[in-house]
Parts: sequence; C-alpha cells; structure tokens
Amino acid sequence: MIEIIGNAVMIIGLIFMFFGVVGLFRFKEFNLRILVLAKIDTVGALTFMIGIIILHGFSFFSLKVLLIMILFLILNPLTAHIIARSAHLSREVHDEFDDSNADENTDADDSYSDIESTDS
Repeated sequence: MIEIIGNAVMIIGLIFMFFGVVGLFRFKEFNLRILVLAKIDTVGALTFMIGIIILHGFSFFSLKVLLIMILFLILNPLTAHIIARSAHLSREVHDEFDDSNADENTDADDSYSDIESTDS
C-alpha cells in the first residue's frame, strides 16, 4: 500500500514537471516562461521528493531528501528571481541604448528623404 501511494505521488510530480515543459514551449515571452518554470519545477520536484520519502520510509535517507527539499524550496525561486531581475535590468539598458540610436537614425532618415525630394 505504501509503495502504491509513493509511486502515485511521484507520478503526480512528474505530471507537474511535464506541464512545466509544455509551458516552456507554449509561452513565447521570457517573463511568462521563467514564471512557469520556477513555479511548476519547484512544485514538481518537491512532490517527487515527497514520493521518494514515502516510498523509502522514514530513515536517515529521508532526512537527507528532506534537507534537499528545503534547499530546493529556498534556492529555486531565488535563482529564478535573480535571472528575471537581471533580464529586466539588461532590457532597460538596451531600451535606453535603442532610444538614443533611434533619435540618430530618425535624423539620418529625414536627411535622406530631403535628398530624395530635391532630386525629383
């Protein structure tokens, strides 16, 4: 009976991870992808580890898995936040760079259109 419950919980964790992979391919925007992967990956891995604890019983091995779960629960959302923040900050820098180049390109395009209008 314990094996059936442990395997069922592990399968549920794998299903969560499968939905995370589907979300990775479904969403095109980076922010949505990082949200789906961070949340679903955390839930799927934790559920899978709970299934491992149930399957192997409560022992020293289960304590190790529990410690890994705690670290995973803390570090996975933290790393997803760091990645999303760095992407956001790099976009701001690129947006400022693109805005300054857009002004220069607009002036160049205007001067080119003046040349075309004088030739005809």
